[in-house]
Amino acid sequence: MVNLSNINGFDWDDFNRDKNWQKHGVLWVECEEVFFNEPVLLYFDDKHSNEESRFYALGRTDNKRDLFIVFTLRNDKIRVISARDMNKKEKSQYEKYSKI
Repeated sequence: MVNLSNINGFDWDDFNRDKNWQKHGVLWVECEEVFFNEPVLLYFDDKHSNEESRFYALGRTDNKRDLFIVFTLRNDKIRVISARDMNKKEKSQYEKYSKI
């Protein structure tokens, strides 16, 4: 599991922030909301952690939009790499956990 207790904000890359909006219609503020709403499921992404550790989150925005977010941790900040709506399998996993 991922521990975010020492995180102190977000580090936004302009390209990724704009790409998430253009490609998936996800605003940067929606990504941030996911990390403050319960439940949020956090996982280590061992498949894509070659150059730096990557993680992914399954969570919900304030407007109940279910998002899949890929991120890394740089210093004490979350750096979002990619964000999109959850697919069917991810949504099922999220809903199963949120009912426990």
